Amino acid sequence: MAKKIVIASGKGGVGKSSLTVGLCRALHARGRRVLAVDCDLGLRSLDLLFSAGGALVYDWGDVLRGACAPESACIDAGGVSLLAAPLRESAEFTAPRMREMIAEYDAAYDYILIDAPAGVVGEFSLAAAAADSALIVATADGVCLRSAGRAAGTLRELGVSDRRLVLNRFHRAAAENSFLVNIDESIDRVGVQLIGVVPEDPEVTFRLPKGDPLPKKSPAQAAWRRIAGRIEGENIPLSFKKL
Repeated sequence: MAKKIVIASGKGGVGKSSLTVGLCRALHARGRRVLAVDCDLGLRSLDLLFSAGGALVYDWGDVLRGACAPESACIDAGGVSLLAAPLRESAEFTAPRMREMIAEYDAAYDYILIDAPAGVVGEFSLAAAAADSALIVATADGVCLRSAGRAAGTLRELGVSDRRLVLNRFHRAAAENSFLVNIDESIDRVGVQLIGVVPEDPEVTFRLPKGDPLPKKSPAQAAWRRIAGRIEGENIPLSFKKL
């Protein structure tokens, strides 16, 4: 049975989808079978970040409508499988049906990472419906941390009790000079346990939207690998010396 993780944020612009792509690739590099599910209806982006948009024929809306078999909607995204979001909302898209659909992929994958839309309204409940755990992505500023705390609370209300925080695009010097909130206070404001910190990395901004690979020495990529290891239960200490 696959471990199903929803990747959520309280607001947009925090790098949630980039983290989804990075973790999918890091888990795949460990030999795991990974499915990425884009739940951002109308604004899907994972196909572009994976550089797989040209292969799209179906999306998960087609699966729910019975227009194609579950396996037919998945496309290869560099070893990771991708299930794209529909471009339009529909009354057919309900939480129970989402759970049933995701269950169709359980046996074929080790991990199913579900990229939620930004915020806690609309399709957020669909993204959380099938998840058994969550990663809440936030940047270390007051507005984002407040909204991340709300996302954490909403996920708890939706039955996702296993929640972890990822501080993304973190800049240590800015936090030390009080331009950003420090790591300990960020954890306190969101109210969930930290699983990883991803440093600010311009290569993510410049390369990933074009589907280009990151350099081997990318700090963000190294952080994604550490988080993937922790997801797998490895005892990888949290260290912030290089952030």
